[in-house]
Amino acid sequence: RQGIRDGEKGQMLMEFQSKQQEIATANVERVDPVSGNATIRFGKAEAVLPKTEQIPNEELKEGDIVKIYVAGVKESDRGPRAIISRTHPDFVKRLFEKEVPEIFDGIVEIKSVSREAGSRTKIAVYSENENVDPVGSCVGQGGKRVQAVVDALGGEKIDIVNWNEDPKEFIAAALSPAKVVSMEI
Repeated sequence: RQGIRDGEKGQMLMEFQSKQQEIATANVERVDPVSGNATIRFGKAEAVLPKTEQIPNEELKEGDIVKIYVAGVKESDRGPRAIISRTHPDFVKRLFEKEVPEIFDGIVEIKSVSREAGSRTKIAVYSENENVDPVGSCVGQGGKRVQAVVDALGGEKIDIVNWNEDPKEFIAAALSPAKVVSMEI
């Protein structure tokens, strides 16, 4: 029996590690009414999505199918545990990689992600190819690509800005549509 348990733990560890730093589609099995923590199943694995890693004002219910980000894997006495999140900045990055082929292919690069989960996300994008508009690629025709990411995040606002090596240019773009009057670095 111990050998079977050890084999199951090893198999679970391998499954978690194969999904590490990736997005997985998961099924909500239980939600603790007191703590708000959700027990989630993805593949054969089960993990706990703490309330702190859930998007604020998001109400998960049993049977919901959600996308989660596997941030890491921890070994514990009871076996391997997946550390999962819906608030991690890399969650947005991975969602854009799935929706925007130019990012997946490396034509457009996400230089930075700043996120206030549940409220607003700003991503800075860049392309070395001058024939490719990095912001336009992420937005997509009629806003379809960015809208798919917004829907996966429960309506969170997303600003996509051009990344620039010059901090003054980059900050001005990030603060747009506001006009920058002066800047001191």
